[in-house]
Amino acid sequence: MRLLIALLFLACPALAAVPPELEAALKNFRSDPPPGWSYTQTTTGEGRSTVERCDAAKPDYARWSLVQKDGRAPTAAELADYAEGRSRRSRAGTAPRITEQLLLETLETIDESPERATYRCRLRRGENRDNTAEHLRATLVLHRASGAIESITLASTGPFRPGFGVSIAEMKTEMTYALPAGTGAPSLPQRVVSRVRGTAFWFKSLDAEMSVVFSEYERAGKK
Repeated sequence: MRLLIALLFLACPALAAVPPELEAALKNFRSDPPPGWSYTQTTTGEGRSTVERCDAAKPDYARWSLVQKDGRAPTAAELADYAEGRSRRSRAGTAPRITEQLLLETLETIDESPERATYRCRLRRGENRDNTAEHLRATLVLHRASGAIESITLASTGPFRPGFGVSIAEMKTEMTYALPAGTGAPSLPQRVVSRVRGTAFWFKSLDAEMSVVFSEYERAGKK
């Protein structure tokens, strides 16, 4: 019996301890701009672009405005469609937090220096039988002096098939953040870049790239 218990113990993988500095950084981390900050969001992809402004000083229903569409001023019809689309998105709720998707028990240290530490881990399986997360790894870069997450990259480990007739050759999303400033500014999102390479039913291309850039940050109520 003792031998059996010992063998079972050895067969169970040990849970990785999360370094205290990373645990503290993840506790304070948020992937989106924090409340109380206004900013401009520029999205480009597939030959299209939109420039939006979020004014944190306004009520939730009136915060977002469409500044440009495809490099020009939006038409009245486009402004109406935008307002309706924003309303639907707000009613749909919020997306899962990236920190809740990290399987920290699989954490491993990739690189360390006095300035930064780089970690990698698996992701939790998605809902509705989506097995994409099983083929992705999250890489986190911690800036030690500020105790802030500098970047998070979600990348596929190789080609995979998430569903019938769908083949993904590459999938990658990189999120970068500005470090906290001495002026009291917190860590703020700077850029999100996503890339997918794949096919559906052996002939339809799924190749796509998209980038979201955050700029012109202002603390609400201050100019």
